[in-house]
Amino acid sequence: MTHEIPRRYLTPYIQPDLKEKMVFLSGPRQVGKTTLALHLLGGDETHPGYFNWDHLEDRHKLLHQEFPPNQKLLVFDEIHKYKRWRNWLKGLYDKTKSKRQYLITGSARLDLYRRGGDALTGRYHFFQLHPLSLHEVDAQCSAKTVELLLTFGGFPEPFFSQSETTLRRWQLERSRQVLRDDLRDLEKVEEVELVTRLAERLPDLIGSPLSLNALREDLQVAHATVQNWLNILERLFVVFRVLPFGSSKIRAVKKEAKAYLWDWMSVPEPGPRFENLVASQLLKYCHFVENTEGHPMELRYIRDTDKREIDFVVIKKGKPLFAVECHLRDTPVSASLPYFAERLQIPQFYLVHRGTKDYEHATLPLRILPFHTFVKELGLP
Repeated sequence: MTHEIPRRYLTPYIQPDLKEKMVFLSGPRQVGKTTLALHLLGGDETHPGYFNWDHLEDRHKLLHQEFPPNQKLLVFDEIHKYKRWRNWLKGLYDKTKSKRQYLITGSARLDLYRRGGDALTGRYHFFQLHPLSLHEVDAQCSAKTVELLLTFGGFPEPFFSQSETTLRRWQLERSRQVLRDDLRDLEKVEEVELVTRLAERLPDLIGSPLSLNALREDLQVAHATVQNWLNILERLFVVFRVLPFGSSKIRAVKKEAKAYLWDWMSVPEPGPRFENLVASQLLKYCHFVENTEGHPMELRYIRDTDKREIDFVVIKKGKPLFAVECHLRDTPVSASLPYFAERLQIPQFYLVHRGTKDYEHATLPLRILPFHTFVKELGLP
């Protein structure tokens, strides 16, 4: 396993796209967006082509369009904090697109921060940068690296430090940034303490269908308020939700989403943490295919009214590709897998675990295998 990544998995896809349109690169705080951008510039944070909206001097230069001469690529970081950023960027791009390239980065879902109109439609390609995953840090996809990811998470600073003290300090500082600064700067939320309480409740709810009613009662707010706060936490890359896959061939639940964290190290229990790691890997795969190939992708889960469940199903262009069940150990196959395998037209089912067993079911399209083998054989990013 290497101890540094010279370039992230999206770099070879962003480079050619910059020649066609602007590129929007969003992702959680401290996931490596700025490092990727500076790598493309061939410099560090002092490079004249890098502008950070939070830096007063950079902000002045941006608003007055004072750009370095003979600099082809410009990087604008956190520009979405500017209230009129869409129209400002549209005007700049339309006048200069033949002579400059623009990479726009931000710690929020930039594709969702287009409120007030679609001024930028057709002018950008969109990418989401995910935390480090198994294949990205270890080409051999070893079981040992899985354990490191489960111990230190997928964000570069704590992962490469391999220090539990660094991890704890990093989590505390990042939480304060996101749940204080970003809530105020981007969402204008007044009830910061209540949204923080909601975020603090989520690690204990990983892997189970979310009960908005229970959260509403706990926080003493309206149902619509809880829903809105969850939407905000999604836009800020605190949480992502996985919706149920409804099929007419089973009595599927259709409304209750499951929640997972971008920082799976915040999940205290080993089983839910492993499930969150798998969810993050599958979401990364879905976003990668969608961002680089243009195929609509979805990550869902399967659950019926009798509480039979499969943790995940990956859907491409409306059709299931494969389903995944997570077990902490290589325990016997649950009855849910054969039940759904016989009733749903899903080409392949996988049961992934942290053990060593690797075999195929005698009659069903079902493979039981270690998670690291699953990642390697499917070539997940």
